[in-house]
Amino acid sequence: MASAKVGFIGLGSMGLGMASSLLRAGFQVQAYDVSQLAMKRFNECGGKITSTAADASKDAAVVVIMVTNSNQVDNVLFGTNGAISGLSNGSVIVLCSTVSPAYVQKLGKSLTGEKNILLVDAPVSGGFARAASGGLTIMPSGASEALEKARPVLSAMSEKLFIVEDGIGAGSKVKMVNQLLAGVHIAAAAEAMVLGARAGINTRILYDIISNAAGSSWVFADRVPQMVNGDYTPHSALNIFVKDLGIVLDEAKSLAFPLPLTAIAHQQFIHGSACGYGEEADAAIVKIWQRTAGVNVVALDEGYSPEQIAHKVITISNTVEHIGFIGLGAMGFGMATQLIKSNYHVCGFDVYEPTLSRFAKEGGLTGRSPAEVAKGAEVLIVMVTNEKQAESALFGDGGAVAALSDGASIVLCSTVSPGFIKELEKRLADERRDLQLVDAPVSGGVVKAASGKLTIMAAGTDEALNRTGAILSALSEKLYIIKGGAGAGSSVKMVNQLLAGVHIASAAEAMAFGARLGLNTQNLFDIISNASGNSWMFGNRVPHMLENDYTPHSAIDIFVKDLGIVLHESRGLKIPLHITAAAHQQFLLSSAAGWGRLDDAAVVKIFEKLTGVNVEAKLPVLPKEETLKSLPPEWHVDPTEEIHRLEDNGVAKTLVVLDDDPTGTQTVHGVTVLTESFESLVQQFRKRPSCFFILTNSRALSTEKAILLTKEICTNVKIAAASVENIGYTVVLRGDSTLRGHFPELSQEADAAASVIGETDAWILCPFFLQGGRYTISDVHYVADGNRLVPAGRTEFAKDAAFGYKASNLREWVEEKTKGRVSATSVASVSIETIRNGGPDAVCQQLSNLQKGSVCVVNAASERDVSVFAAGMIKAEIKGKRFLCRTAASFVSARIGIKPKDAITPRELGIFGKQNGGLIVVGSYVPKTTKQVEELKAQCGHFLKSIEVRVDAIALKSEKEREEEINRTVELADIFLKSRNDTLVITSRELVKGSSASESLAINSKVSSALVEIVRRIQIRPRYLLAKGGITSSDLATKAMGARHAEVVGQALAGVPLWQLGPESRHPGVPYIVFPGNVGGNDALAQVVKNWSPPARPSTRDLLLEAERGGYAVGAFNVYNLEAVSAVVAAAEAEKSPAILQIHPSALKHGGLPLVACCVSAAEHAAVPITVHIDHATDKKELIETLEMGVDSVMVDGSHLPFSENVSYTKYITDMAHVKGMTVEAELGRLSGTEDNITVEEYEAKLTDLTQAEEFLSQTGVDALAVCIGNVHGKYPPTGPNLKLDLLKELHFLASRKGVMLVLHGASGLSEELVKACIDFGVRKFNVNTEVRSAYMNALQTPKKDLIDVMSFARESMQAVVAEKMHIFGSAGKAY
Repeated sequence: MASAKVGFIGLGSMGLGMASSLLRAGFQVQAYDVSQLAMKRFNECGGKITSTAADASKDAAVVVIMVTNSNQVDNVLFGTNGAISGLSNGSVIVLCSTVSPAYVQKLGKSLTGEKNILLVDAPVSGGFARAASGGLTIMPSGASEALEKARPVLSAMSEKLFIVEDGIGAGSKVKMVNQLLAGVHIAAAAEAMVLGARAGINTRILYDIISNAAGSSWVFADRVPQMVNGDYTPHSALNIFVKDLGIVLDEAKSLAFPLPLTAIAHQQFIHGSACGYGEEADAAIVKIWQRTAGVNVVALDEGYSPEQIAHKVITISNTVEHIGFIGLGAMGFGMATQLIKSNYHVCGFDVYEPTLSRFAKEGGLTGRSPAEVAKGAEVLIVMVTNEKQAESALFGDGGAVAALSDGASIVLCSTVSPGFIKELEKRLADERRDLQLVDAPVSGGVVKAASGKLTIMAAGTDEALNRTGAILSALSEKLYIIKGGAGAGSSVKMVNQLLAGVHIASAAEAMAFGARLGLNTQNLFDIISNASGNSWMFGNRVPHMLENDYTPHSAIDIFVKDLGIVLHESRGLKIPLHITAAAHQQFLLSSAAGWGRLDDAAVVKIFEKLTGVNVEAKLPVLPKEETLKSLPPEWHVDPTEEIHRLEDNGVAKTLVVLDDDPTGTQTVHGVTVLTESFESLVQQFRKRPSCFFILTNSRALSTEKAILLTKEICTNVKIAAASVENIGYTVVLRGDSTLRGHFPELSQEADAAASVIGETDAWILCPFFLQGGRYTISDVHYVADGNRLVPAGRTEFAKDAAFGYKASNLREWVEEKTKGRVSATSVASVSIETIRNGGPDAVCQQLSNLQKGSVCVVNAASERDVSVFAAGMIKAEIKGKRFLCRTAASFVSARIGIKPKDAITPRELGIFGKQNGGLIVVGSYVPKTTKQVEELKAQCGHFLKSIEVRVDAIALKSEKEREEEINRTVELADIFLKSRNDTLVITSRELVKGSSASESLAINSKVSSALVEIVRRIQIRPRYLLAKGGITSSDLATKAMGARHAEVVGQALAGVPLWQLGPESRHPGVPYIVFPGNVGGNDALAQVVKNWSPPARPSTRDLLLEAERGGYAVGAFNVYNLEAVSAVVAAAEAEKSPAILQIHPSALKHGGLPLVACCVSAAEHAAVPITVHIDHATDKKELIETLEMGVDSVMVDGSHLPFSENVSYTKYITDMAHVKGMTVEAELGRLSGTEDNITVEEYEAKLTDLTQAEEFLSQTGVDALAVCIGNVHGKYPPTGPNLKLDLLKELHFLASRKGVMLVLHGASGLSEELVKACIDFGVRKFNVNTEVRSAYMNALQTPKKDLIDVMSFARESMQAVVAEKMHIFGSAGKAY
């Protein structure tokens, strides 16, 4: 947009600089101001000047207004020759003036009716110098269309551009808070400099020191030089703050919100204006004190530099070895340990015993009293809280002074009054032991104390300073030696504490007011930190308020004491300190409320308690359904077909997914995963797939190793792709949908990839993942929890030991993880509105217009959203754009147009019945996993065996203990798996963390390697392998199973990938379930394990129904002993056939309950479906007893009874059996022949009557009907079987209408052709006895050496017969 025409109205000190910045950026700027001098200066800069506001606005797409107040805004817009008359339809007004939010909102509404003119509320901060250099901070708000049009203009004028959400007026709200702070800081700076001057400190030296201490602020650094130099040239007039703070207080009054510091500061500015200083610079407020107290803050040349004196003192300083240190509090502990690091021998004392233990661990010596640490010390440092404690430590019982050697030096670093210091120096002199005192208060906070980067303001005699200079240097980054003797250092610290205290209190007042205004307090902090309202204390203490963490680094009571010292001294010096006194009252009020020992940032709690606001910067938890419904309707066209068309035409690039753990395949199927090998890459590119995965497992690696691995893989990808003609590719760094992982922290993996594959136009960040409940809305990433959307930064995932984070807003997350290298404001985003209202073309246009090297966030709340974005991205790639993507799994499937499909079942992979147990390995420690494991044990504990692996043994103990724990686990797992029990191997649930992220990663690595070793040593092939957790699943696949590639066949559950491992792995083709640690509800793991557990033993009816569907029959084989049972089971497993173990009443009488138990147990442990059936039960009492034996089905044989009695008897037993879920078979008609010594003579036999059959089935409710169609028990006559197939056909027609299966007894001796004919006519169960018995009896005739040999031979003989029958019946290969 550079070279476009921009109108500019208001060329004051700020406006002239802003307009000049636009000229330098290449814009054509036409400007107007009431000042001819300002117009002349702008013209000299190369700008075009106009005679009216209307002329300045003519033909300008954007008009910037930078005037003083709302009256002037109205005048330049709507007055004579106002800008409105010159503006074109659809133009944008950028209002940079400081006005009230209500005025801006009213103006925005009125402009909409004027030629549809758009308004951007864009207040600025930074001062005239930054305005001239284009370095302002601008905080615009407004409609997205207006902001988009104005962005190039705003960017040209700013160094920091913060878009403020919540519509027009929100920017002015932020500016109000900024002006509140800036105004209070100017007034406080005036008080501080006056106090310092009256205390006898050279104000220029005071300015230099405070600028590097905790009392510094943007205003202090910018305005105090005007005070010190006496130059009040009005770059920002005092009356501006009369106006601005008036706006703030009016708004606060309307909200019934108290602003005590602001009110006092406002009165001081009014006072200054009343004194005639209103048109001078706002720093002229200091002249009030000059006028009333006779104090001049203009600096005189002292002729010395505190830093140069310090350098000289350090150079000639005495060598010291032994230091005593009293007071190991938050600051003191860091200072003392820093001295140890500097190779001093330090003996410390503190009244808090645990602190002494900590100090000893850091290498310090400890004493039991001040006297004990002072003994032998050349220098004694005192860092206690107040004067009373200092007095006690030095002169009380066991005091240090009496124990010090003559000639020792005391360094008092505590904040005390200058009078106390002077009195202390006199008392030490009275000792007449050459004890020297250095007055050395410090500033900088706990972190700087521990790193030796404090600011120290030291004063004392030359001898005292020479003795201690080297020690002071070891503690400080800035060391100032102040002339004036002991007390001068404390005077400077007193001024610093005045400023620091006021800045904390004003920060609390400002942040609470911002919260009441409805501003996002985190965003408010980010903006103010880059604006004129910033201060050292604002940047350091407000994060405590935002995090609601008041761990005391410096307690409220410290400032009760310190500001008390300031006010006490000011009374003696006759200097009124209005702002300081009000701040002191706020700290006193906080202490009175019981918060005195909390961090001083807790002063904000006064406002929270009194007004009900909450400053804590937590994004709200949203109602899921309502939030999703509030979004615009989805894009009306499914872009999947378009994506397929682009892929089929070879236009779309191959997606190469570098997956930081295997869970990234959770939305795809029919895709290959590679774990290594350059040759595999070449082969993949030659296949020209739409996508393939490369497993990197980089999340388990250190940063350095992750970078090296990514570079290596990208190099191989680049070379492999180059070897294949005309192949394009896009790299996706697939990462965790809950934002854990290396990228983009310092941009490691992304930079590593880009360094190899070349520069890309943008990084795409898309963590949306529907199956895991991850949504990105308005740039905030949410994790669904039931019907709540929880900001990701508030979940347990954000607390990850290695990859934790705070931000939920993805733009802020990028800034956080890049440590500020990429600012949140520079991150672009594709909104849901763009995706749903504009479709792929709108996405393409936005991506094509991104600045090179941008980071772009993708908002998405549905699969359709991601598909639309993917289609737009492909179109941008066709135009030549290159992207590097960091995404969750949903993007991959959307980008290649994969539609979700139902979860894969074991049967679809050819896994039937009971094989070895499944192996479940859990290494993930996220709370969700722990809850899922608890639910797994609750639901599956009856069949699941659990083995807990002790983390302390495998990660923290000796190698021997580690090996013992691994071996114990392996032995148990092999036993359980071989016994066909699903087995859970789980690490103990207490989370073991290191003291740093790298140590935590090292512990994770040891745990992971132990799990690898366990799985590698397990000998039994599991029915399936389930790995819980990303790192665990990667290591098990590659290291334990030796897989170099795998095929993703689908999902075991939504979001849970299912692989089949390649032929090179230890267990080729084994189903490998990759269960992410963060997916699913509490019952998800249990659901998968139950789905993949061996199916429950089917009923006999299930077997027969499956046979009906498959057009085959199931064999029911009579068994009498263990050999027969094992023969039938072995044949069924070998032939993959269902079967029925059938017990005849005579066998039941002989074998009893043990025979039944043997059959039931065999059926339960079989790898194929087998049921147990009691045949030909004729006795009611025996039948009822049979129902309690655990068998699956019975035959109620009332065929010997008259028809009516048969019906009654059969119905009675059927009703009882069905209550127990048992299948019932009955017989109608009667077979002749002999079975188990029971003979039915031919004259007793009769065929099944068709008419009776219909009545029988209707009245009894049986499941299966044994029919008599000429079949016999035992052997058929020499003439062979004479079956009535026509009757069978009619019976089948009848039975099928009733849902009843047909059974044929007497299958022994039937030809294969006849059997198949019976199957064709509906027989689904054949009883086989004679041939199996004959095989057994014949086997017994063959001599064998041992009983075991006889039994084995008999079993093998029967197995052969059974197997042959299964093939004849068509059941072989039909197990399910």
